[in-house]
Amino acid sequence: MSSTIKIVSPTSLITFFVPIIALIGAVLSKNFVFLDYVHVITGGTWTGIDLFMGVIMSRIMRSLEPQVRAEIIKRLVPLMLFFMPSLASVATTAGVYIGMDLGIFSISNRLILIAGIIVLILLIQGFGIFLPNEVRIYLELRKENPDVKKIIKLGMRNIYLSGSQVVFQIAIIFIMAMLTV
Repeated sequence: MSSTIKIVSPTSLITFFVPIIALIGAVLSKNFVFLDYVHVITGGTWTGIDLFMGVIMSRIMRSLEPQVRAEIIKRLVPLMLFFMPSLASVATTAGVYIGMDLGIFSISNRLILIAGIIVLILLIQGFGIFLPNEVRIYLELRKENPDVKKIIKLGMRNIYLSGSQVVFQIAIIFIMAMLTV
């Protein structure tokens, strides 16, 4: 199991850099529609992946044999380790820029404050739980005899946590809708 995982691949680098380059391009171009597109596509993709992982993959993974679960998690790690932090950071940053462009980004705005708290929760989960778990899985996979139970436990924790992320992301979408009306 340990010999075939490659964490840094062209695909993982592309999934990391494309959202960031798009954000930089949108900000530098000062094109609001481009910035809005980057925000919507990265935020929607982030939410969609979390929804898929939390609702669909969690049910599929529970029904699989431990070795099969470990193999699936092994294949998810290189992409998720780079892609999800990039999506989350770009969606959040683009949202802040949009709020500033629209003149609604103010800490005194109750909805912005609530959105900020939710984003903080999402970022703590993402960078405090998801990312460290992905790194732990990667390090475990590199061992001569990886602990399959540990890989499954950490991977399933991330998959289940994706479900809670969706709830917070839907709350953010609701707040964004309230801000634009």
